[in-house]
Formats: sequence, C-alpha cells, structure tokens
Amino acid sequence: MLRSHTCGELRPAHIGQEVTLCGWVQKTRDLGYILFLDLRDRYGITQVSIKSDEQADLYEKAQDVGREYVLEVKGKVVERESKNDKMPTGHIEIIPDSIRVLNEAKLPPFKIEDETDGGEELRMEYRYLDIRRPKVARNLMIRAKMMSAIRSYLDGQSFVEVETPFLIKSTPEGARDFIVPSRLHHGTFYALPQSPQILKQLLMVAGMDRYYQIVKCFRDEDFRGDRQPEFTQVDCEMSFVNQDDIFSMFEGMTKHVFKQVIGYDLPDFDRLRYADAMRLYGSDKPDRRFGAEIVELNEVLGGTDFSVFNSIIESDGLIAGIVCKGCAGYSRKQTDKLINWVKDPQIGGTGLVFIKYNEDGTYKSSVDKFYSEEHLARICAHAGAQPGDMILVVADKLKGKTRKVLGKLRLHMAQEEGWINKNDWSVFWVVDFPLFEEDEETGKLTFAHHPFCMPREGDVDYLESDPQRVIAQSYDLVMNGNEIVSGSIRIHDRKVQGKIFDILGLSEEEKEAKFGFMLRAFEYGAPPHGGCAFGLDRWAMLLAGENSIRDVIPFPKTAGGRDLMMDAPAGVAGEALTDLGIRLVEGKK
Repeated sequence: MLRSHTCGELRPAHIGQEVTLCGWVQKTRDLGYILFLDLRDRYGITQVSIKSDEQADLYEKAQDVGREYVLEVKGKVVERESKNDKMPTGHIEIIPDSIRVLNEAKLPPFKIEDETDGGEELRMEYRYLDIRRPKVARNLMIRAKMMSAIRSYLDGQSFVEVETPFLIKSTPEGARDFIVPSRLHHGTFYALPQSPQILKQLLMVAGMDRYYQIVKCFRDEDFRGDRQPEFTQVDCEMSFVNQDDIFSMFEGMTKHVFKQVIGYDLPDFDRLRYADAMRLYGSDKPDRRFGAEIVELNEVLGGTDFSVFNSIIESDGLIAGIVCKGCAGYSRKQTDKLINWVKDPQIGGTGLVFIKYNEDGTYKSSVDKFYSEEHLARICAHAGAQPGDMILVVADKLKGKTRKVLGKLRLHMAQEEGWINKNDWSVFWVVDFPLFEEDEETGKLTFAHHPFCMPREGDVDYLESDPQRVIAQSYDLVMNGNEIVSGSIRIHDRKVQGKIFDILGLSEEEKEAKFGFMLRAFEYGAPPHGGCAFGLDRWAMLLAGENSIRDVIPFPKTAGGRDLMMDAPAGVAGEALTDLGIRLVEGKK
C-alpha cells in the first residue's frame, strides 16, 4: 500500500508518528507565510501545513498544486494550533517531509463539496467526480452497509443466495420488457427480467426452501418521476410458510438493517387493511408520520340549496375532507393558491371548499351563503376540528377520485406546513389487497399485484362467481409513504393458477406459450410458498435521508432514461444490426 493511514483516520493518539497519506486536494489556502493543503479520500480530510520559512522547497511545490491533484504526502503528525471540532481529524495536522504528485488534474466543472455548485445533469455527466463528494460517497457506503446487513441476516436464517439468469423469456407484461435479440436464433428474443418472480417460485419447487438474491431488474417504462430503467431489489422466497411467517421474518430483517446501518430501533410493525388505507389516506402507501386523516362528510353537508354537493350525494359520490391544524389564518391568496393546485390536471380535482374554525370560535367558509354558522359548527364537530383549524373539502361522483385527490392534498399540506418530523419513522404492513382490479382503459379485469398471488382462504370459491370480491394474500411494507416491499403467498396448485389465467382471458394456447413450463412444474409437488422483494434503491434513499433514488445509485440514469456520462442509449453500427437480423424503420419511435 502506498499509504499508511487514510485521510479520516488520524487522531491525537497518532501525534509524533511518521505517516504516509494519499488522496485528492480538496483545497489550498496560501497565507503568504504558511500554506494549508486539505487532502481528501472517502474516509475524510486531513490538513497538511507547510511554512514558507522552514520548508521553502515544499512550500513552492505546494503552490503549484491544484484542486483534485492526486498526492502522496509523507510527514509527521502534530497537534494543530487552531483546532476544528467539526472535523474528526480537526485536532491534528501533518508537517510534510515530502509531497509527490501522483497525477495532475484539470479544474473540475463543479465544486467537490457537499454543497456543490453543479446542477444534477452536469453532476450525472461527470458522475465519477460527483462520487468524490463526501455526501455521495457516504450514500454509497450506506447502501453497501445495507447489503452487508441484509446478507448477514438472511445467511443466519438459512437462506441460500442463488443467482438467476438475466436472459429469460418475455413476461406477461411484455410491453414493458427490455428485449435482447438473439444472433444465433434470428427472429427470436430474450427479455431482461422485470423480476425473478417465476424463477424463484421454481426454486421452491426445486426444494431450495429459502432463497434470496440482491438482483438487478429492468423495466422499460414511460419516463416518469423518480424511476430508473434498471433497479435493484432484494428478492426473497420461503417454502412451507403463511403470511404471519413472512411478516415475522422480514420485519426482523428490516429491524436488523435499521439497527446496523443507522443505529435506530424500530417498534413492531402495525398492519393496515388496503380498504382502510384508501378510505383514511387516499393511498395504498400512506405517510402516517402525521394525522390529517380523510373524514367523510356526506351526512353533514346535505340538506341545503348547494346544488354541487346535492348532486354528488344523489349520485352516490363522495364528499370528504381533511382537517388542517392551525391553518384557519390562511389568507384569500393562500386559499386561492390551494384551489388552483387541486385543479391542476396532474392532481385531478375539480374544486376545493374550505371551512375555517377561527380562534375566536366563529366560522367562515367559501360557501357561506349555503351554510349557517350552526351548520358549519356541526360540520367542524363531525370532522374533529378545533379552534384555529381549517377543513379542506373535495367532492366527486367517483369516490375513488375524491380520496386520491385528498391523499395528494394531505401530503402537499404536510410539506407546506412542516407537519413531518424527518427524524420520525413510520413502517407498517398494508394487507388484504384485492386480487383483481379493472383496467382503466379497457374495463377488463387485470391483476392488482401479479397473477401468481394466492387468494385468501375462503375466497377461492368466488373466483368464478364474483372475482372482484376475492382478496389476495398479498402485502406491501410501507416506509414513510414509500412502498419498500411487495409480496404475497403464491399459488402452488395448477388448478387454481389455471382459474386465474382464465379470468385474465388467457387461452389454452397462451397459457402454454407463456407459462407452460411453470404449470408443468406445479404437477411435480410444488410446496406452499411465499415471499417478497425489497426495493433496495428506495430503501437506501430513505436511510440516507435523500429525496431521490439517483442520489444512492452509483451511475444513475436521468428521469428520461439516459446515461449522460456514457451517452446511452446510442445507435449501433449497421453491421451489428444485420448480424441480428434487425432493420430500423424510419419514423418509428
């Protein structure tokens, strides 16, 4: 090793020792009689001190050193005169005997500091420089520590890490697969896996009993938000288990990772039914670090001349609201801003009514001419509002739309008003999802999670008579308003799996073409089994205290799916396409 110590290692106990450090120049400060040089590696920063009258040659050499030069510094550890308690190495410095330039560096396009002056796209283009920033390096080390903790826990529970292939057959959601053409078998294609779902179930049929894998998955989705075309999940499966066994095992793993990585002791996890999550929060992944639960108001908002609400009630729609604590003092400008926010097409609301319960005990609303003070008082009492609170009311003939708009509004108000304590953690299971849901475009039934979820005991008989009544043995783990885990008890009986495919409209030919190998496997003694998959990127983002998964991925893509550093995706030579039997069609996207 060129170095004897790292740049974050030295302490007062090392004073008097001769050491060798290697790293990058964070910055230099030349005061004319003394020059300070900060040397950085991923472990920290150590100050090097050179006096012009005592070390003239080294002083002159150090004056030519620029930011991000790679240096080897040999010297003695001494006590700093001006100590810096904010740095772990702030009580010592190095008096160098020699400084060797291992490599010069161009001036970087942005500051290599936590608070950098580089925009996200520029930093993604020069990601190898961005990772030098202590904040990004720390995030990647948190991710690595998580993976180590996950492996140690699962290895200790007799799980076997098995690698499944990346080149597989296209899945039922084939439109979202990345396809890979075969050169040796023209006209045929592999697909990159969206999940090892079927393969891990086959490993249970194979008797592996407990499997896990930290695996890359791929999904060719439309560009939206904080998604990546490739992502990492912790994929797990167990045989001879029920839902409670799954909850116990992976609640234990989650607690273990929190303790090992950030030293936090999570309490036992609550369980919330899907129907209750939608009713109370308008979301199947609610953030429960704050209140403002949705309150249904149909029964207290009728009986007036307000035709808008009357028509909603008559059409069996839903009027509901949230209580915003301490917001009765909102100005007209503020409420108008909220109304416009709700009407934004991305939010999907048609309007917003507010009811203020003022500190002096009076009431004020945006529909005063239809509601007396006595009526407003009954509404506030029903909603649980207190003096100083404001109720925000949304209505729609579609109950689900009312709840979804209020779910978004609830989160918006929490961010605007600072209701969320960033040091709090809300981790719980969402259970009892429907097995099927209607496709919004076609109206046909499709699976809510995936087609391999076992129906709840007692619901199998409804598969043919009333499939929308069937509840799946599926579950999500929600962490601070983010879905971190999705899983289920799986179907292990060929007959039940065949019924699910029938409901989804698959012909016998389609069943055989897409799932024949899996259905045949079930004929050879498939055990009851279940499992789940953790989204590692999103979980790491939360533990690192970041707001974007790009901040915890070594080389991320943009929201548009581009790799700015390598300039990918990119075209390929015509000869390569010819070998693959591919012809590009002009104008096709």
